[in-house]
Amino acid sequence: MNGSFEQPTVTTGVGFFPDASQPQPNHVPGWLTTAPDHQIEIWHDGFNGVPAAVGTQFAELNANFVSTLYQDLATTPGAVLYWRLYHRGRLGQDTMALDIGAPGAVIEQRQFTDGNTAWGFYTGTYTVPAGQTTTRFAFRSVSAAGGNQGIGNFLDGIFFGTAPSVTLTKEAIPQGPLQVGDAITYRITARNEGGGNAEALVLTDTIPAGTTYLPGSLRITNGPNAGAKTDPAGDDQASFDPAGKRVVFNLGNGATSAQGGSLPNTDTLPNGTTVEYRVTIDEASAGGQVANTATATYENRLGPTPQPLTATSNEADTQVLPAADLSVTKSADTTTVTVGQTVTYRVTVRNAGPNTATGVTVTDALPAGLVFISATAAAGTYNPGTGQWTVGTLAVGATATLTLRAKATTTGPVTNTATAHGNEKDPHPENNTDSVTVCVKPAPTCNPCPPPSGCTAP
Repeated sequence: MNGSFEQPTVTTGVGFFPDASQPQPNHVPGWLTTAPDHQIEIWHDGFNGVPAAVGTQFAELNANFVSTLYQDLATTPGAVLYWRLYHRGRLGQDTMALDIGAPGAVIEQRQFTDGNTAWGFYTGTYTVPAGQTTTRFAFRSVSAAGGNQGIGNFLDGIFFGTAPSVTLTKEAIPQGPLQVGDAITYRITARNEGGGNAEALVLTDTIPAGTTYLPGSLRITNGPNAGAKTDPAGDDQASFDPAGKRVVFNLGNGATSAQGGSLPNTDTLPNGTTVEYRVTIDEASAGGQVANTATATYENRLGPTPQPLTATSNEADTQVLPAADLSVTKSADTTTVTVGQTVTYRVTVRNAGPNTATGVTVTDALPAGLVFISATAAAGTYNPGTGQWTVGTLAVGATATLTLRAKATTTGPVTNTATAHGNEKDPHPENNTDSVTVCVKPAPTCNPCPPPSGCTAP
């Protein structure tokens, strides 16, 4: 906590502040000192010509007394903790020791000796012993040039913690079940639950099978570089790769179009960073499930060489309701009849899938000018009063046929229409209806019959 001594603020020069054990305003967060006056000395960048190593402030171990600065932190036995620090002398060669261990039983890990012309930078690791749930990290002044107990050993840029640990949480919105053609918004949150920053963070998500990417839907909704992103690569922190059928997000502070950035841990960035994109559900997913996971690659750079790491999200599942493409074909045995003649219609309904169609009905009400005679259905029943043919269930690829006979009663064109419906969504409703028109002409008139042979009357 407060590893670069940026709190409390020193606007210029140097300030003396009570340590964290003192319930006073303007104390130093996180840090304790063994000095009897409990004072911690903090310098501002550039005071007396000394620049800060990190940020704008740094501490001097010897405030008014030769002392030790330390923090007691909760730790997990067996955890590997990384440490980093900057050390510098004030008047000449100063020496500081790093002590780590259980409070009251710390062990010297290393000593650092630096002059007053440059900051020395040091790194290392510490494995928490069994049973040690509290660990003290202490910086002890060993010696300082000049012999003044209130002068010596500058300290800055301290880090003690675990390696970065990125967790990915993925959700599909809305939860479903959904229909073919509906859109799914995938939202993925990356949070660094570890200690060090996750460097070179790149999130990749393959578009799930049975869906199609919705162009222009890339967004970083919160965190560094938030905002809408374009699909092409090379102009911002996200892109859609049509060849690989995947979306790519370069995340974190300093991320560019070419590389991932740095994601701080949840102490600094509690909500992490969140991205989203959208897909539409293809017909191939009907009656099934769309499943998807996202992955992220990043590096732990706390050690001497970068350590590549990977995170995988939970699986986001969306149930897709069945779909069935019903089509209707209607024909007549003739397109021209006279009043009183019979027209025979043939209506065929077919299910092209991808799933079984249930509750199939075909509405085929006879229009004015036609009178129902009979109906023969290969499947189900026809109600002449309502004009509804109740078909029932049609398997994928199956057809059913209705033969409908009617008598023409009125002259003129008569159009008869059949329309199919089912319980499932029809991805192609344009072929659900078909019509046929029959021209009805007047009945022919006959001349008077000749008189019978031998009769004089007509």
